[in-house]
Amino acid sequence: MSGHSKWKNIQSRKNAQDAKRGKIFQKLAKEIYVAAKNGPDPEANSSLRLVIEKAKAANMPNDNIKRAIEKANGSQNAEHYEEITYEGYGPGGVAVMVTALTDNKNRTASNVRVAFSRNGGNLGENGCVSFLFDRKGYLVIEREGLEIDEDGMLLAVIEAGAEEMETSDEVFEIYTDPEQFMDVKKNLEEKGFTFARAEITMVPQNAIALDEAQKEKMERLLDRLEDDDDVKEIYHNAEL
Repeated sequence: MSGHSKWKNIQSRKNAQDAKRGKIFQKLAKEIYVAAKNGPDPEANSSLRLVIEKAKAANMPNDNIKRAIEKANGSQNAEHYEEITYEGYGPGGVAVMVTALTDNKNRTASNVRVAFSRNGGNLGENGCVSFLFDRKGYLVIEREGLEIDEDGMLLAVIEAGAEEMETSDEVFEIYTDPEQFMDVKKNLEEKGFTFARAEITMVPQNAIALDEAQKEKMERLLDRLEDDDDVKEIYHNAEL
């Protein structure tokens, strides 16, 4: 993980993500709906609390969040979604993991397979690339306007219970044990910090550099997957 900037990859996709903000909110609403089926109170439902944090970091309006929770607890004809993870390889042997929330496994599997095959990749067996990723809590604090240097931030992060911090000119990227994520986040919030991103994620152990042709194919693969209503998250180890 050391030396890998997840934020750099996120920012490289920012324009494409901004253009799809409505779709992102739709997907987040589905995640909130599924999590809220186990209880509408985020204080008692850690899964709901995490996805609400993720939605807020994506600037999803509070009204949208509230509607998704109310829908989950007011619907008599409940929609049923299943979470499925697909693993495979993208251009240049890039490891790719895709998580989906779907009410039709055949449709989703077909769409994901086509996305890979038409963009220089192929689906693999379960477990073929997951060992190349670590599940981590991930917090991003933007440095603009922050009156603290790297040493001071590192001390605050260690005191909060985090495992590691990566620093760039724009942000501090903080990684935690997933079980300690909420405690670390709360500790840093109590110190007055706010987050540009806060989530449980899969962090690649190593990054793969691509040439321009491979990078274009990888961008098309990501676009195709992100455009699928069933796809929840995409994790990969490409340098973009």
